[in-house]
Amino acid sequence: MLALVCTAAFLVFVQTFMVAPLIPRLAAVFASPIAWVALAVPAYVIPQGISTLASGPLSDHFSRRSVILASLALFTAITALTVSATHVGTFIAWRVVAGISAAGVVPISLTLIGDVVPFTRRGKAVGWLFGAIAGGTAAGAAIGALLEPLVGWRALFLGVAALCALALGYAVAADALPRLPASRIAHAWSRVFRGYGQLLAQGRARRTYAYVLINAVLISGVFTWLGVYLHQRFGLGEAGIGWVMLGYGIPGLIFGPLIGKLADRYGRSRIVPAGVALTGVCALLLALPLPLNGVRVAIVLLSLGFDLTHPQLAAIATDLKGDRGQAVALMAFSLFVGFGLGSLVFQAVLVAGFAVALGVFAAAAWLAAALALRLFRSERPRGA
Repeated sequence: MLALVCTAAFLVFVQTFMVAPLIPRLAAVFASPIAWVALAVPAYVIPQGISTLASGPLSDHFSRRSVILASLALFTAITALTVSATHVGTFIAWRVVAGISAAGVVPISLTLIGDVVPFTRRGKAVGWLFGAIAGGTAAGAAIGALLEPLVGWRALFLGVAALCALALGYAVAADALPRLPASRIAHAWSRVFRGYGQLLAQGRARRTYAYVLINAVLISGVFTWLGVYLHQRFGLGEAGIGWVMLGYGIPGLIFGPLIGKLADRYGRSRIVPAGVALTGVCALLLALPLPLNGVRVAIVLLSLGFDLTHPQLAAIATDLKGDRGQAVALMAFSLFVGFGLGSLVFQAVLVAGFAVALGVFAAAAWLAAALALRLFRSERPRGA
């Protein structure tokens, strides 16, 4: 099960983030301003986040397995159809639909992990899932930048669609996802929203979702614009951008499960603030006149900041009181909306230049980290 959901998460995030380093290239292809093409990122992740609010309750009713497989099938088809775009408006429209179709893959995979793995061991499993997410983010950025000059952007989308189809075929043929019983109770939407209200009435839930959103804004704001940053500052083309961004995701692939295991053993009260603070350090480093190798190190550390925070916050979300499907859906909503807002907020501050924008994000991260020391002090191992 874990291998399958990690593979699916990896491919979803490859498709999500292979667009970011291609923004300058796609602007040329579609003869459109960079600012318009850059909207392809929030146009994908914000609808995805909103749609997760429905995917959680649907998985309660139809089963986790059914929603994951249906979502992956729809995502595969939409990814393939994206190649029909000949105008930036059409491309962005396909991105919106793709984001909606992907809403049931990663969030419901996380919910499934919460169903079958005890909380005392959940950190390691969640670490594997978020390691795959970080790896997919890095691979998408690198593959998009490195292969687009050779095969074109359309071949990249077709390639991802083909790999998704293989994963889907394996999932069905091997019966790789557990067949857990579904409630089969069709809840009225008023009851669904009441469930979300009950979750948000918990202080633990509010601070968890708030930090999922804040950290997603900080991480994605910096990451989404790295391709433009590297192009403008160092004059790198697609291949050069791809090689530099390849380092993002390596910490998650190598250390994700270990970080999760440490969180299970020692708690998350210090790990979460440390990850947020590290994101601020990376933003400041990128604002400084570092050589290219220094920028490479900063990008790797930015990935580590993600690995120290989001998997731990996701594990907490699976342990909240209330409906687990809705708890994880609200976490995913915060995550993906944060990803989209981060890109837009950074773009707004970018009018003052990269140094100012990165400095603002660094200061915001350090403030959030300082507050997290107090807010997450109760996230200690049970029995400690």
